[in-house]
Parts: sequence; C-alpha cells; structure tokens
Amino acid sequence: MNASSLPSTGGRTLADPDTPFAVVDVRKARRNIERLARRAEGLGVALRPHVKTSKSLDVAALLAEGAACPVTVSTLAEAEAFADGGYTDITYAVGIDPHKLPRVFALLRRGVTLRILLDSAEQAAFVARASREAGIPVPALVEIDCDGHRGGVKADAPELPDIARTLHGAGCLDGVLTHAGESYFAFTPEQQRKAAENERDVAVAAAERLRAAGLPVATVSVGSTPTAHAAEDLTGITELRAGNYVFFDLVMAGLGVCDVEDLALSVVVTVIGHRAEYGWIVTDGGWMAMSRDRGTAVQAQDQGYGLVADLDGTLLPGLVMSAASQEHGTLTARDGAPLPELPIGTRLRILPNHACATGAQHRGYHVIDSARAGTPGSAPTVEAVWERVTGW
Repeated sequence: MNASSLPSTGGRTLADPDTPFAVVDVRKARRNIERLARRAEGLGVALRPHVKTSKSLDVAALLAEGAACPVTVSTLAEAEAFADGGYTDITYAVGIDPHKLPRVFALLRRGVTLRILLDSAEQAAFVARASREAGIPVPALVEIDCDGHRGGVKADAPELPDIARTLHGAGCLDGVLTHAGESYFAFTPEQQRKAAENERDVAVAAAERLRAAGLPVATVSVGSTPTAHAAEDLTGITELRAGNYVFFDLVMAGLGVCDVEDLALSVVVTVIGHRAEYGWIVTDGGWMAMSRDRGTAVQAQDQGYGLVADLDGTLLPGLVMSAASQEHGTLTARDGAPLPELPIGTRLRILPNHACATGAQHRGYHVIDSARAGTPGSAPTVEAVWERVTGW
C-alpha cells in the first residue's frame, strides 16, 4: 500500500473522515516511549523495541528521534519494510521455517543483520545447511521457554547444547532469546517482578550453560511489556524487548502497567442507532474495527470490547462497548446506570483491549497531538495520516 492510498489531512479533524478509523495520540506515544527508554537506560541494557504493535515506520521514527534503532519484528513483511526504511539491525522473533529462508538471505545480502529464531534440532539443521550452501551465515537465536508459553526449549533441556552446537558449526549461533508471555496474567506488581526475575534468570542460565559448553553467546534477549516495566535487575542480559508499551491498551491498564490516560491508540466510531428497550447504543464500529480480542475478560474489571470516550478523549463514565458483530458495536452502561444522550451521528472514541490486534484492523493511523489543545468542544485536528505495514 502506498501512502497516496491513504487520505490526506487537508486541515481535517476527527469529525471529518468516514468512520471507523484508528487514531494515534502522538503526545501519549512519545511519553510512553520516553518512559521505557529511561528505564532501560537505568537498568544498563539496550532496548530493542518490537514494532509488531504499530507496524509503522512513522511510529518507529518516534523511538529514536528519527534514527534507525535496533528493532524486533513479527513478520518478514515488517522486516522488509523496515529494511527499506533504513533499519539494518532486525530480529525476526517468530520461529523460522525453510520456506522463508530465501527472503532471509535476500535481506542479509542487502547488508541487513537479520536474526532469526528457532527452538529445535530440526530447525538448526536446515538453517545450518542452508547457510553453508549459500555461503552466508544466518544469525540465529535459540528460543528459551521461561514460563510454559507458546514456544522455546527449556534452559536445562538435554538438546539445548546440541541445537546451539549445530548452529555454531555453520557460524550461525548468535545467542538466546526468551519472552515472558505469561506476564500478561501477572496481576500484581509483585507477580510482575517475579515474572521479570524468572525471565532474566532463565535466559542467563541458558546462556551460561552454552558458554560452559564452549559455545559463544553474544545476545541474551528478554522482554515483554509487563516485565520490561517491572524488572529491577537485568544483570547478564544484553537487550530488552517490548512493543505494546508504545500505545498501551486496556489489558496493560488492567495489570497496572499504565493508566487508562496513557493509551495512545483509539478507534473513532459513529452512533447509528438506539435500542432503548435493551439499553443499547449502536455504533458503526464492530469487531472488524476493534478486533475480537477480549483480553480483559480474565481481569478484575472486564472492559468488554473497549471503553468509550468523546472525541477529545474524555471517558464517558460507566459506558462500555459490551458486544460486537462484524460492523456493529453495542454500547451499554454498567450497573444499570442511565445511558447518556448520544444522538445519531455522534462520534466517539473506543479505547481497545489489545493495541496490536486493534491496529491490525486498519490501513493506517490518523494522528492527533493532545498537547495542542484546540477550542473547547472542537474535534482534535488530524496532524498526519501514517500507514501501516500489512501482510506476512
């Protein structure tokens, strides 16, 4: 998708584009970015942001004042787009398969350091073989399972040294990587600190085990948004990864990692109907605009599909997007409170459960800056429209 396929701003406000559409408050995004950057600096560890949340070169430009910093990606399409944008230090943090290696080699031949991820002897064998055949070592990280989450090999698994040795024999071994995915269910600060400690300890243990076997380990990579904000000591870690923190969302707010006021992403919808007999306000923003993610359902406060604010971003007390079909969103009041008067045509902003999933529903972001206050009651000005990377 070219930038020209997105609408120009032309002095428009959030009252102008057809709904639904995604909005990024650049002031809040910058504040969130600065918060974690300061924390990483205080911990003495490099920060490698995960761009899977925004999938946007424009958003990434906020990370290092326009400079190309090290990044993590979740798709090769992201890796290619960011390489086109001048990023040359990229970690592709999803397990590799043979079919994707030609695209990996193409990026390596362009001078991009693209690290791949694997967690099995089978993967190590085909990566080593392909590297020898191409005459180009593919930098590889062995994924370590630190909390029983979706992938990785245990730090004490018998096969770990053999996997690393296969990679090292082809000049491919770069290090180890882990992700505390279960930290999204760490509901207290103490649980989050323990998750961060476990994440660190497991990654360091795996690295030390490989070094004891005579294998080089340059990279020891950890990170999730909850543990990145909870970690107190990252001794032995070389880099910290996180992605959601740029936008934050209601899941992170429910964990106490941020406040609702920190959420930089929202979706503008329009009221299209009322069903007073059911206590519903109906909007044109369903799950195609918000995603099906219901991440707050397991938290103390279930936020439905999102909280509701006016165009200025002020929350409407007690109003929640409680249900969604493909193109319809249903707003209801909590605890039997009366519904606010919202005539047909009223525009609202919905704060999402999961920023990564909600962002993925949209072609790009309409950018506002809440630091530039307009006339009271007026719709915020659209400063720019930023496109997203799509596909895999």
